[in-house]
Amino acid sequence: MMNRIYLDYNSTTPMRPEVLEAMLPYLRDAYGNASSIHGFGQEAKKGIEEAREKVARLINASPTEIVFTGGGTEADNLAIKGIAYANREKGRHIITSPIEHYAVLRPCEHLVKEGFRITYVPVDGKGRIDPEDVRKAITEETILISLMHSNNEVGTIQPIKEIGQLAKAHRILLHTDAIQSVGKVPVDVETLGVDLLSMSSHKIYGPKGIGALFIKSGITIAPLLHGGHHERNRRAGTENVAGIAGFGKAGELASGELAKNQERMKALRDYFWQKIQARIERVDLMGHPVDRLPNTVNVAFEFIEGESIVISLDLQGVAASTGSACTSGALEASHVLAAMGIPRLTAQGSVRFSLGKGTTREEIDQATEILAETVNRLRSFSPFYADSKRINS
Repeated sequence: MMNRIYLDYNSTTPMRPEVLEAMLPYLRDAYGNASSIHGFGQEAKKGIEEAREKVARLINASPTEIVFTGGGTEADNLAIKGIAYANREKGRHIITSPIEHYAVLRPCEHLVKEGFRITYVPVDGKGRIDPEDVRKAITEETILISLMHSNNEVGTIQPIKEIGQLAKAHRILLHTDAIQSVGKVPVDVETLGVDLLSMSSHKIYGPKGIGALFIKSGITIAPLLHGGHHERNRRAGTENVAGIAGFGKAGELASGELAKNQERMKALRDYFWQKIQARIERVDLMGHPVDRLPNTVNVAFEFIEGESIVISLDLQGVAASTGSACTSGALEASHVLAAMGIPRLTAQGSVRFSLGKGTTREEIDQATEILAETVNRLRSFSPFYADSKRINS
């Protein structure tokens, strides 16, 4: 049987056994509705509140500031639309960037149809935002700044703390999509100075279909779902108790292992990049070389398409990605790389490798050999590569 190597942890992570164990009681015996006042319901309610405390602790928030959602996309939508609808009388201007996840970009596009104005601050060639550009974009109508903490494709980490200070000085609310950051690098809502922060369980070895939005105490937000009084009137619908319990356990484990895992991932990431450079010519690292996620390596391979590399790797048991999983079926070049000013041909040759808890040094060695063979084989069919060899010979 083929040895399979998973290098797509930014897309999703496998659920940890401890997380599954934490979920099982709510799938078997503690099946009450958390809104019910009887013992079955209160047992479920207790599980939700214990998980809320664990998730809050992960980002140094108060449990009352955590709203559970159906995932990261819903958390982003609730943050952006919820603040826009609750503050439309104060202003209709929102600042974001062109490298955001589509869970942020699409809600912004929707709000334009409802009379809001969106400003997209630029990023440099490493995918980083200059806080000064954010300051210049602020107007008297600005009600929200929404900028991701780290990019899901290239891993670049943004200067959210500096932007948070800027937002506070101008009395503007700040939302950050920290879905790729939480559990990988320290994320502290007090230090960052954010008012809203999105998270997702399945990025930290928890179950899919459950996320959370941090809403700083005192902030009013318009709900997207209307119904019962769940989540303190901020998100109607019977709670996914098992999913919430799993998210809580995943958050607890991530918090306790953060420093150790961050150091290990960074060493493994740098080792992988060194191996790639040693074995393959004409490669470029996408994203910031230092200020990026400790597990992410996005590499552009000249003269060939990233999609062809990913398909070939998959046939040999190695899982990687051409970008975010939500756009992996798209034929156009990455909107992130385009915004960074990366030439289209270079961008189309990019592949994202993201490491995780299960990744070993031996797997990196094996994946590098498979990757080198794959790239050399695909380049042998490329007329662009042949021309470059003739020019350089």
